[in-house]
Amino acid sequence: MTTFGYFLSSEEHGPGALVQQAQLAEAAGFSSVLISDHFHPWLDEQGESPFVWSVIGAIAATTSLEVTTGVTCPTIRTHPAIIAHAAATAGAMMPGRFFLGVGTGENLNEHVLGDKWPDWDVRARMLTESVEVIRELWKGEVTSFEGEFYEVENARIYTLPPDPIPIMVAASGERAAKLAGEIGDGFITTAPKPELIKAFDGNRRRGSRPLYAQVTVCWGRTEKAARKMAHEFWPTAAIPGEAGQELPNPKHFEQLAEIVTEDMVAERIVCGPDVDRHVEGIQKYLDAGFDHVYIHQIGPDQEAFIEAYAKDVLPKVQSKKATAASR
Repeated sequence: MTTFGYFLSSEEHGPGALVQQAQLAEAAGFSSVLISDHFHPWLDEQGESPFVWSVIGAIAATTSLEVTTGVTCPTIRTHPAIIAHAAATAGAMMPGRFFLGVGTGENLNEHVLGDKWPDWDVRARMLTESVEVIRELWKGEVTSFEGEFYEVENARIYTLPPDPIPIMVAASGERAAKLAGEIGDGFITTAPKPELIKAFDGNRRRGSRPLYAQVTVCWGRTEKAARKMAHEFWPTAAIPGEAGQELPNPKHFEQLAEIVTEDMVAERIVCGPDVDRHVEGIQKYLDAGFDHVYIHQIGPDQEAFIEAYAKDVLPKVQSKKATAASR
């Protein structure tokens, strides 16, 4: 069964707005939210970056939504024991509806305490070990751990949810997807690539673990206005390669974004009010095999987007899916 969720962009909205958006999304029929966990926004123009765990607490208290971090880096800026503690509390506040999404992170957020930014192979080993630490602490026992990167001494988490929290692992390439398959209870990505699912699943039975996709769009009353909005707030969508992981400051992304044109962004992101184009954009992810699709709307006009998707786009996606299944 395919579910559709709403992406909460912590880079673009303050904490109060994020909580309100979650409430609006639930009222419109979205079943879940994926929320980004950043120390910095990608660009100064985006302008926000609240502490995600405070926002999650408010969402837990005011909605019945499922919540997943999309994603937390539990390796450098924050020790995995602290993430284990924070996630356990979130899970206790919303039993059965909190999921921890993790990844190897970006230099943008992880360099802020003066730590060296390692290459991907090291970050992969760090993530693997951090997930091990988190799961050990979630057993609720006095835990000591001494690994390659992390040490825990006589630590016990007392406040735990009734059931273990699933850990979803993010990846954008096949190497990282393979790692996600080795250590994760589920998979998160942003590209409609079946090869990533294949790398994640390996020889396991399809459908045994959830497959999350984040789809970025810019709904607007005109295509011209939406293209302009997407270019202003999310030019990073058209920046290729590993820059997203390697650059340390929003100013560096802004400098690189100077070469990004409006047309380049519009090639990557569906912009405007054309329902069929939005349906087609989502269908690519369903065809690839994803069963949990989260929609990220760029810019401040979240209410119009939620209304349009709830009324027109998602019903058409579901109708198309039902028709195909009946054939």
